[in-house]
Amino acid sequence: MTPPGSPPGGPARPDARALVEIVLDRATWKSWDEPPADPAAPGSPYADELAAVRTKTGYDESVITGEGTLGGHRVAVVVCEFSFMAGTIGIAAAERLVRAIERATRERLPLLAATASGGTRMQEGALAFTQMLKISAAVMDHRAAGLPYLVYLRHPTTGGVFASWGSLGQMTAAEPGALVGFLGPRVFESLRGFPFPEGVQIAENLHAHSLVDAVLPPEEIRDVVIRVLNVLRAPTRDLDPGPEPDERVAAVEAWDAIIRSRRDDRPGVRTLLKLAASDVIPLNGTGAGENDPGLVLALARFGTACAVVIGQDGRRRRAASPLGPAGLRVARRGMRLAAELGLPLVSMIDTPGAALSKAAEEGGLAGEIARCVADMLTLTAPTVSVLLGEGAGGAALALLPADRVLCAEHGWLSPLPPEGASAILYRTVDFAPEIAQAQGVRSVDLRRDGIVDRVIPELPDAAYEPREFCLRVARAVEYELAMLSRREPDERLAARRARYRLLGL
Repeated sequence: MTPPGSPPGGPARPDARALVEIVLDRATWKSWDEPPADPAAPGSPYADELAAVRTKTGYDESVITGEGTLGGHRVAVVVCEFSFMAGTIGIAAAERLVRAIERATRERLPLLAATASGGTRMQEGALAFTQMLKISAAVMDHRAAGLPYLVYLRHPTTGGVFASWGSLGQMTAAEPGALVGFLGPRVFESLRGFPFPEGVQIAENLHAHSLVDAVLPPEEIRDVVIRVLNVLRAPTRDLDPGPEPDERVAAVEAWDAIIRSRRDDRPGVRTLLKLAASDVIPLNGTGAGENDPGLVLALARFGTACAVVIGQDGRRRRAASPLGPAGLRVARRGMRLAAELGLPLVSMIDTPGAALSKAAEEGGLAGEIARCVADMLTLTAPTVSVLLGEGAGGAALALLPADRVLCAEHGWLSPLPPEGASAILYRTVDFAPEIAQAQGVRSVDLRRDGIVDRVIPELPDAAYEPREFCLRVARAVEYELAMLSRREPDERLAARRARYRLLGL
């Protein structure tokens, strides 16, 4: 059966076995499948239909499961086959899926799920429909074990598959041009009497609305998943920190540091990831329909240390809009990923302040700041925060409370931009330089007061030496993550709580 919407005369989309050959290391596939127990009564039309489709397709069910290696990483794989009854999931297919997921969990394997399905098998009715529950439960047990669950939504993916295990990935990609939606357009039109709007249930539109992390053709999935696994399966305990980074700085006046931090050519989080990190995997928004262009979420490696990175892009903030509730929800997705996957979290702070608008207030800005702070304080994963530049107000505080806090030499932290503090105290912005100096917002002041643990030199300014500065930041992050990897989690979390309890004493 040809999936609906396949381009006429275009390249054929790979079936399940072809996809396995494309993605896995050569000749490493091992099937886990056993002959399925047929739910159809012998001699029934459904039994005849099953027999015919098995003969025609060469598949015995709508899913295949097994294992192989990807870049040398052992992985479990489950793949839907659309040519077998439109990839629909009945009792036998569901049981095959659940057994494979449970085995992956027992053997502590990352799991890659590639969907292509019309959803529930209508011939098996309500009992088939409720199979989605046990598949979802198995997936969540896998995730609860701290194991990666990666999803590739192929053409087409609709119905109960999309509304259950197809939407539970920690990271999700989709096939270019794939039809992906809750209710297939043919069913919608039959029920409603008019066609579903065009361009909505398409992979690229899902990506534009932050429902998937990437749109990738099958031949690119392999390299991306290898990079993901390089990060997710890398050691996180007892890393070698190497020599301690240099911390000699020549502090400038507070207002001078603030002016330098606002330069448009100052390197930010995107430049840092480009110049000084490896195995960078950008993630797209919350995965639930919200995004913020000024908040970066990615997996990355700093030297030997891997981490989830959440970072404020100060340049985009100044050019577009300040950080709003959606951006903070993206950051909280990163925090959840770090906790679930046992990866360190690195937060990069560079913000002129949070959004001041009706939409931000009604969107729960204050509550999201509070929840970010709470998550940062209680996160079980090792945490490092870096004041890259501006650090104004609640938007900065939301990503600050980490095990170790670093600050660029010209980074700063203040309850408000100094102009705002001047307006409060003197009803004019003219006293901003004096207030900045008095408030102790500079990196050296923050270090003196115990807010910051390490100052990263700028020689003499990050804008003049972007590559060298970024490499210096990455090296400091690697060092701190390696040092944290040598501490027991309970000890580290207790020290974090004590650190903030004792601030100001």
